[in-house]
Amino acid sequence: MMRVVSYSGGLGSFMAAHLTVAKYGKASTVLVFTDTKTEDEDLYRFLHQTSEALGCELITLADGRNIWEVFMDVRFQGNSRIDPCSRILKRELFRKWMQERFAPEQATLVVGISYEEKHRLDRVAKNWAPYKVEAPLCEVGVARKEILDVLDDQGIDPPRLYEQGFPHNNCGGFCVKTGQRQMKMLLDTNPDRYRWHEEQQEKLFALLGKRHGFIRKHINGSTHYLGMKEFRESIEVGQQPELFTEDGCGCFI
Repeated sequence: MMRVVSYSGGLGSFMAAHLTVAKYGKASTVLVFTDTKTEDEDLYRFLHQTSEALGCELITLADGRNIWEVFMDVRFQGNSRIDPCSRILKRELFRKWMQERFAPEQATLVVGISYEEKHRLDRVAKNWAPYKVEAPLCEVGVARKEILDVLDDQGIDPPRLYEQGFPHNNCGGFCVKTGQRQMKMLLDTNPDRYRWHEEQQEKLFALLGKRHGFIRKHINGSTHYLGMKEFRESIEVGQQPELFTEDGCGCFI
């Protein structure tokens, strides 16, 4: 039985892989990374250093498109409810790879869902049936400091997005499922990357012939959706973002 780890480049998937290797051995563990071509450059450093430290094979899957190219092709911008980006670039690509190599009785999927996110596990298990799904962090309740300690023992720096305050290491700190807090963080820490995403969104708006952003803003009890250009301009004139909004991701659900 092989353990196939969904290896996102985040702290959770690293610790899930670490616990899996400790329990089943590196020969029975393979790491699979799905590349959206919209990642932070430091993610690749982390992937290769940790896979070498774990002694596991690292498989990289890529459709070849980035998330905006997918939105262009499907004529739809992803949002907090519908995510063609992660569906096409992650879930479908991974499942196809898995089905071509392993029968359900030959491999178990391992995910880095934490104990705090345990409510997500039932949905992942349902979507991946008949393959079994394991979430080692849900079983042992590992704190982030413990993960950082393991990395420190191996002389590996954590992904830089965490040090910048981001809640995950996916898509370079960008996500169409997220709220104002994370978009403000991206604008503050990497304005060039924010501008690139803004430019891609403007191209998509021109293609679709309408403007409908994914950044939610509440005005007098109603929800409005801002484009990245409007959100940036609101910050530049001194408007305060809604910092209580949720950060998104959950790409593998």
